[in-house]
Amino acid sequence: MRILANRKTKHLFWQIALLIAGFSSISIVSVSLQWEYSVWCVLVSAILMGVFIVAALYLYFRKQDQIIENAVTQIREYLSGNQDARIDCDEEGELYRLFHEVNSLAAILNAHAENEGRAKYFLKDTISNISHQLKTPLAALNIYNGLLQEESKDFPEIKEFTDLSEQELDRMEALVQNLLKMAKLDSGTIVLEKTMENLSEMMDCVQRNFTYQAQQEEKKLIFCGDDTVTLLCDRIWLMEAVSNLVKNAFAHTKAGDTISIQWKQFASIVQLVVQNNGSGIHPEDLPHVFKRFYRSRFSKDTQGVGLGLPLTKAIVEAHSGTIEIDSDLGRGTTFTINFLIPTKL
Repeated sequence: MRILANRKTKHLFWQIALLIAGFSSISIVSVSLQWEYSVWCVLVSAILMGVFIVAALYLYFRKQDQIIENAVTQIREYLSGNQDARIDCDEEGELYRLFHEVNSLAAILNAHAENEGRAKYFLKDTISNISHQLKTPLAALNIYNGLLQEESKDFPEIKEFTDLSEQELDRMEALVQNLLKMAKLDSGTIVLEKTMENLSEMMDCVQRNFTYQAQQEEKKLIFCGDDTVTLLCDRIWLMEAVSNLVKNAFAHTKAGDTISIQWKQFASIVQLVVQNNGSGIHPEDLPHVFKRFYRSRFSKDTQGVGLGLPLTKAIVEAHSGTIEIDSDLGRGTTFTINFLIPTKL
């Protein structure tokens, strides 16, 4: 038979039952007394019984409130990261059955988290091993291709093929590096070394890396922002994220187009905007641009492998930031990154 109340509830019911029985006894006795005294006895007994019932109910509900409050405290402990937090459920009753199910759910979530963690480390180790194994043959192929380029200077047709081979080797090397970075971010093995950095100085480094490419491709590269803006970040990883956005802009612009990088600080956020007036993104592709290995059927970029933007998104989110995209087909694309400024206590 299902038990519908715990021991404390049963005790309360017995106390009320005894009180009612006592009140009934008093009422019976009062009948034998004179009418005046009997009325007063009944009135006093009713008042006392009412006071006792109210007090008993108050104590009961106060005890229930304490039990629920303790349960809420344990749940908050679990949500804060204490995986050993559990709700006391040694008593009988429906409420404790609920607590038992909550504890079971916490145990299941812990098991799933542990399995997911092992899967992430396995993926990271697997990709790392494959990446390292690919580095050696790639390095050798680059050397061989360099030798062929030297020997083919007097043979234009062969020189053309060796140049194409170099491009593909560079593409393979970039793919291996990006896969390795994504695996590290996914597995959580990367600890971001955040320090207070001047954003203008970081963007100067990015600009120097792309100035030569902009000159070669006859594109205008603009960097502008407040020199006093600072950000708590991992300098290397954040520069990687911005560089990926600039590379994406180069891939979707033509000679004469403009690529601009701007940064500024508001009351509660630091904002960084990477904008270009290139080909833009088709509306069909906008929901998918941050998916790994996604290739648009409208894209003319044959060199991309679909990892730059997902990697950028992962890096920004690892800094507790957000990234948004806005694009008009044929008019250009804008990436907006927002970082929340921690409030000073």
